[in-house]
Amino acid sequence: MTENLITEGKFTYAEAGEGQAIVILHGLMGALSNFDETFNHFSENGYKVLIPELPLYSLPLLKTNVKNLAKFLYDFIEFKNLDKVVLLGNSLGGHIGLYFAKHYPEKVKALVLTGSSGLYENSMGDSYPKRGDRNYVAQKARDVFYDPAIATEELIDDVYVVINDRNSLVKTLAIAKSAIRHNMAKDLPNMQQPTCLIWGKQDKVTPPEVAVDFDKLLPDSDLFWIDKCGHAAMMERPKEFNNLLEEWLTSRNI
Repeated sequence: MTENLITEGKFTYAEAGEGQAIVILHGLMGALSNFDETFNHFSENGYKVLIPELPLYSLPLLKTNVKNLAKFLYDFIEFKNLDKVVLLGNSLGGHIGLYFAKHYPEKVKALVLTGSSGLYENSMGDSYPKRGDRNYVAQKARDVFYDPAIATEELIDDVYVVINDRNSLVKTLAIAKSAIRHNMAKDLPNMQQPTCLIWGKQDKVTPPEVAVDFDKLLPDSDLFWIDKCGHAAMMERPKEFNNLLEEWLTSRNI
């Protein structure tokens, strides 16, 4: 999927399929390829699936925040002439989806959140990223998953490169601070979109109690658990994730 990205103007994205549009939003350290199996499954089963590459490291520093990433998403949806999309977000991607749905509710048919920030997250444990310490990076990457083997050496190297570049590290921290500032707790009770919550029972980044709070605060949500699964369910347990989501979309006639 990610070998066939399309670049048009300021947008780089993957797209396949026809039907109801699902726009996938990746996380702060998440590659588009994390959603390969979800992208393939739904694009082959009656949905148009799009994954834009979010400009996490290319916006000016003062604009590197949740608000402007949601504005980028608005521009992308307008550019693609999409209407009433399903937003599917993991981690920071879920947070961007929530912020977008608050400000542009007419554009959102439904939300799908998995390991989403927006209420609370433990993104780097109890400390900031440490430049130059690959062992630290490796441990943090493994902590994202129930099965640490999913954090391959290639994945660890990708994260290591990001936090050892001063520009991308500064912007990573700016986005993390922005996510804390843009807490959605007061907004969630006003968000009427049907919302599917799919959570790993062993998520250490956005622990299970975060999912429970989302479910309590959102007026129209359904919460599903995947056991033996960490922060990135669509990557660690893709078949279960896809089956749960497909059943939910069908039950909601989406």
